[in-house]
Amino acid sequence: MTTRWRNIKRVSEGITRYVGSVARKKRRKDRKIGLLIDGPNILRKEFGINLDDLKAILEEMGDIRIGKVLLNQYASQGLIEAIANQGFDSIVVAGDIDVRMGIEAMDVIYNETVDTIALASRDADFLPILVKSKEHGKETIVIGAEPGFSIALQNAADCVILMGSNHFHDKSSDDDEEGDMEV
Repeated sequence: MTTRWRNIKRVSEGITRYVGSVARKKRRKDRKIGLLIDGPNILRKEFGINLDDLKAILEEMGDIRIGKVLLNQYASQGLIEAIANQGFDSIVVAGDIDVRMGIEAMDVIYNETVDTIALASRDADFLPILVKSKEHGKETIVIGAEPGFSIALQNAADCVILMGSNHFHDKSSDDDEEGDMEV
């Protein structure tokens, strides 16, 4: 099975400038992005994901209109402040965030000013969000990290950004060649 129909970007820490220059080719001035981040699943020390890098990559792809980070009750005050300093809205939920993520996703899907849904999660529980987004004509971007990045999420999304990798890999539907560059 070929994967020519989707774009995959692998991003390592400290290469935002390089990736930004590559992603700039795919930027649409009219693309309006709604970003939802599964905090307990993505913002972990072992992944080393920097919100600043993530924001820079998405800003090269379009304009971030909505940015929300969902956190559980164990989130530190420092993390909440760091999220606010990046310009994102932090939502603290008692317990599991899955239901609240679904509610926030429906708000973004039905928002007329957003045409692209970016979901940062490794969890396959959020596959229905991508499916519903596509039903409503929205482009989808999924952002995740290995290990445990759901293959179902990757296959359902129009664009996949894999954070925390040592390689940048871009499969473009326009190109027949496959680029793999160590950074």
